[in-house]
Amino acid sequence: MDEAATPPELTARLVAWAGSDPLRHDVATTVIALARACTDIAALIASGPLAGALGASRGRDNGGGDEQKELDVRCDDLIRAALAAAPVAALASEEADHAVTLDPAGTILVAVDPLDGSSNIDTDVSVGTIFSILRRAGTTDPLDDAAFLRPGREQLAAGYVVYGPHVALVLSVGEGVDEYILDTKRGGFFLVKAGVRVPREAREFAINMSNYRHWDDSVRAYVDDLIAGRDGPRAADYNMRWSASMIAEAHRIFVRGGIYLYPGDVRAGYACGRLRLVYEAAPVGFLMDQAGGRASDGATSVLDVVPEELHQRIPLIFGSRAKVERVERYLSAGWGRSERSPLFSKRGLLTA
Repeated sequence: MDEAATPPELTARLVAWAGSDPLRHDVATTVIALARACTDIAALIASGPLAGALGASRGRDNGGGDEQKELDVRCDDLIRAALAAAPVAALASEEADHAVTLDPAGTILVAVDPLDGSSNIDTDVSVGTIFSILRRAGTTDPLDDAAFLRPGREQLAAGYVVYGPHVALVLSVGEGVDEYILDTKRGGFFLVKAGVRVPREAREFAINMSNYRHWDDSVRAYVDDLIAGRDGPRAADYNMRWSASMIAEAHRIFVRGGIYLYPGDVRAGYACGRLRLVYEAAPVGFLMDQAGGRASDGATSVLDVVPEELHQRIPLIFGSRAKVERVERYLSAGWGRSERSPLFSKRGLLTA
């Protein structure tokens, strides 16, 4: 490939975007540090069992209340080390009970899930890292959990890295969404697509069907209508996907469209689903919004929800905007299995 055909490298693009703006410079420096950590994480994951028992339990729950794996901890350590040299005042991680101070003079707050999809480690299925970047509210404000309890619309940037057949970084600094690919030979992330948009139409949905019996009737009604295919009110066949990694599902939706659902259900501890608002739902919501999609708790955009605690869980639906809005209509109308009369086949005539 000649010099003219070489795609722009992440660092160069971020430096150009930042220009002489101090805050943008700090955002760019932080994203570059995160990308460096994710490059190291990609190498660690690629080593698999050669790097040790990465899927082994650490014998404790992480800050989000999930079982902590060896790879979770090592990814968290790599991110924390990389951010130590960035202007990051505090870091909130799924792997820590509380936010930790990094640079008391820093201007940036970072919230991160270092490794999404831990259950996939031993089976060689895609996992990912997702992050959220906020501006520190004030240089005299305490650097504790409360510093992160802000609506997602205040994010300055957000992104994720998915570790799959290739390693992809999907990033927004508030001016659309760009996709980069890790080139290990050249040692960095290179742009492959600028201005990524969520496709409007796709006959794919992602949900864990094993929880069907625990869902609200309206959620079941929506899924039933999809499963009914061309014989049901949607008059089209749909395929279901489920990889047990939210980031892998998000990446598929950015590429092909569709919808992802992790609703709350009646099980103890699942009333608000299992995904965390601050470092999972908010950043994916920011990315979806920037790419023309939508992320919702079933009633409103997740970007408008103000967290009450650092590891707060939230029901999460995201993907093609019209599809998410359709689910919101199912929930607001209370459509359930007890109402499945021929009349209700007409709901398939609604948009999307």
